[in-house]
Amino acid sequence: PSMIFWGPPGSGKTTLARIIARHTKADFFQLNAVSSGVKDVRAVIERAEANRKHLRKRTILFIDEIHRFNKAQQDALLHSVEDGVITLIGATTENPSFEVISPLLSRCRLYVLEALTNEHLNRIIEHTLTADVLLSKQSITVTDRDYLILLSGGDARMMLNGLETAISLSKPAPEGKRIIGKKQIEEAFQRKYVKYDKGGEEHYNQI
Repeated sequence: PSMIFWGPPGSGKTTLARIIARHTKADFFQLNAVSSGVKDVRAVIERAEANRKHLRKRTILFIDEIHRFNKAQQDALLHSVEDGVITLIGATTENPSFEVISPLLSRCRLYVLEALTNEHLNRIIEHTLTADVLLSKQSITVTDRDYLILLSGGDARMMLNGLETAISLSKPAPEGKRIIGKKQIEEAFQRKYVKYDKGGEEHYNQI
């Protein structure tokens, strides 16, 4: 079925969409609502119609930040979603009840993704250091994982980008080891304090 993923940044919405596409062997198209319009949507729909008619292949259209699509752009998706020409997967950080038009929302299943816990993020760090093609060949120790997680605000993508930058900025010890501590992490994030939202509540949400 078509579906909407609602969750905080870095909680795995895009990753889930790609996993679904891979397991279903579907033709996968990704659009960002900020930079895409009705023309882009119609181009994917045309390809999806050809896939279904000639190849009997499913097409998944993943729209990141779907809440940024206006009503006309969302309307352009309706018939294709209803007829099963495309399987829509929308990702949003905003409540879809307010940002996605009712006819489209009623044709999708809504899945709420919760923020990743410190345990999840620690497992991601460990997996990255041991399974990544390049990093697994190096001797890397992250001595202050909690600080790395804190600065990332629970966003796995931001955390991994910060870790990658910290590693690139670090100097290997004589024996070839790289120690990633608070100093390298701060330098990578180019700040010393966690982000604050306009209401000043973000600090308490991250503690």
